[in-house]
Amino acid sequence: MTVYIPMKEFAERRRKLMERMAPDSIAILPAASERVRNRDVLHPFRQDSDFQYLTGFGEPDAVLVLIPGRDHGESVLFCKERNPEKELWDGFLVGPEGAIERFGLDDAFPISDIDDILPGMIEGRSRVYYPLGKDHTFDAQVMDWVKLIRSKVRSGAQPPGEFVALEHQLHDLRLYKSANEIKAMARAGEISAEAHRRAMQRARRGGSEYNLEAELVHTFMDHGARATAYPSIVGGGANGCILHYIDNSAPLKDGDLVLIDAGCEVECYAADITRTFPVNGKFSEDQKALYEVVLAAQVAAIDAVRPGNHWNHPHEAALEVLCQGLIDLGLLRGTLAQVLDTEAYKPFYMHRTGHWLGLDVHDVGDYKVGDAWRVLEPGMALTVEPGLYVAPDNTEVEPRWRGLGIRIEDDVVVTRDGCRVLTDGVPKTVAEIEALMAG
Repeated sequence: MTVYIPMKEFAERRRKLMERMAPDSIAILPAASERVRNRDVLHPFRQDSDFQYLTGFGEPDAVLVLIPGRDHGESVLFCKERNPEKELWDGFLVGPEGAIERFGLDDAFPISDIDDILPGMIEGRSRVYYPLGKDHTFDAQVMDWVKLIRSKVRSGAQPPGEFVALEHQLHDLRLYKSANEIKAMARAGEISAEAHRRAMQRARRGGSEYNLEAELVHTFMDHGARATAYPSIVGGGANGCILHYIDNSAPLKDGDLVLIDAGCEVECYAADITRTFPVNGKFSEDQKALYEVVLAAQVAAIDAVRPGNHWNHPHEAALEVLCQGLIDLGLLRGTLAQVLDTEAYKPFYMHRTGHWLGLDVHDVGDYKVGDAWRVLEPGMALTVEPGLYVAPDNTEVEPRWRGLGIRIEDDVVVTRDGCRVLTDGVPKTVAEIEALMAG
């Protein structure tokens, strides 16, 4: 299987982060812990995204420590020791020695020794970077280490004087995707696109929403993507108007639209695709009319994703098209300026047109710098996902529109001269969708 992020890239990320840290500082970052599902059964483990970004280390209950200028190595990992008896039950562990050999860390120790070793590493450092408030148990552990150092002040120990949230510096690095990251995201997009195509073809046979979800998950895993990037949304009929619908249990009805929002992970990098299509493979005239408005809005928004434009430009472009379309179809009254100014569109379009995308499906990164929208730059990755939702109980519109929910979403990376769509392998014009489903 292809490995998209080489170990040298993780080392380069750690180096860049340490360059942003203050002199005489230390950064401490815990891995994710295993979570109990019920009794002795665990939830499937997924590494903390920040920890994954800096290490590529996929085991739970580890701690990364970065100490710029440390003579014995700047990157230190505390992790579980190898235990042949436990590995017989739960699988192979890397261990401290393997962490150095396989993951390029400078130094490594057993996690059981962290209380004896880490306070000595913190002592004398003026500033501690760590994810403040993210994990109360880890917060308490850090404070215990600091209390231990303070108890030795009379002996000359120097406790740190400042604690700073690690995320500010780290998340700005994560916002800009490398060529290797884009390759991983593109692969996740390719697999997810194939899953959406197969779900479209499966829909003609009827059944229930979960049958389409099964087609998605099967395709993800069949191509080596072992996890979804988020719970899949498969909403038939009026369920497509529920933005985060995940029951996926209702029957698929002839004549209804079905909205699928689903994507897989590749090396923890997410894809996020939404398509809306008719269960029977043929759009009605009303469905087609509303769908064409959403599609035109998405095309306009993608065209606005380019360097020099700010974050809100794609949203503004989509919003104008959506509002004019609602006016033209008689769902809203007034001029475009009036509809935009009064936000009369909100009952039909209540979310933004996109979000950052990466190791998290709603990825990290500021949308504003101060009071100004962030300017788009090459390497930034985002979704473009306008939609229109006519609630089934909306008595302000004609009955023929009620219960129609439509969203179209693709993953986009900003390039030097525009953008690249990573998920264009799924049909999205009316003609393309109908042709695929007819086949």
